[in-house]
Amino acid sequence: MNISGIIGLVLAFGLIVWGIMSGGELSGFIDVASIAIVVGGTIGAIVFNYPLSVLTKIPKMLKVAFFPKKYDPDVYISQMVEHCKTARMKGILALEEAANACPDPFMKSALMLIVDANDSDKVQTMLDQSINFICERHENNYALWAKGSAVAPAMGMIGTLVGLINMLATLDPTDPNSAANLGGSMSTALVTTFYGCILAHVIFTPIGNLCKYNHNQEILCLQIIEEGTLAIISGANPRYVEEKLRMMLPGTHVPKKGSAAAAEGE
Repeated sequence: MNISGIIGLVLAFGLIVWGIMSGGELSGFIDVASIAIVVGGTIGAIVFNYPLSVLTKIPKMLKVAFFPKKYDPDVYISQMVEHCKTARMKGILALEEAANACPDPFMKSALMLIVDANDSDKVQTMLDQSINFICERHENNYALWAKGSAVAPAMGMIGTLVGLINMLATLDPTDPNSAANLGGSMSTALVTTFYGCILAHVIFTPIGNLCKYNHNQEILCLQIIEEGTLAIISGANPRYVEEKLRMMLPGTHVPKKGSAAAAEGE
């Protein structure tokens, strides 16, 4: 579970509600017509922009945001170093058994390319293309959240314009009661902008950023697999392979407790 994401979501909504109630009443920020315009309009625009094949992946993307699969680069580095040791000690064909037992489909495919005696250029081309296709699919899916973040404030502004038009259309300067209702009508018109900002900056943008972060972690691990595979094909020393793969990690990266690198540092 993405604890920080859930805490941030609860904290954002909690402080917004607290701020509203500390200076007024929550009921003043609830307007069914405004919700229909902003929420309904945003959903409608998103549905109009994307095919059903992308829309059906929304639950999966929400799961990626709040319950992401963990991609630990230390684990992938350790696995590729072990495969390198196996290849040097037992031969390339010994990797077939390791490949069949590998739960990661990308790593399994990479190892099988080694077993099939493909040259390094062909393997690099295939793995690069596979990573590029994964990036393209993910970006097409995650663009939905960026679209929602752009559409929601626009729908809020449309709702505000609708409220102002209706307010001015019913305003009668000669009627004291009409002028007295001006403040309430203006409040209803502006609340739609409030809804649009909430949807954009508390819902759509954070979810999109969480998905992108998980995507970046996955791509890093896939690149580790690719570099490790090419190193195995070249017959590199396992120690050299480990150092090479660790150079792909950020300088601030600290190996997790229990990993091979952490054990060496103790």
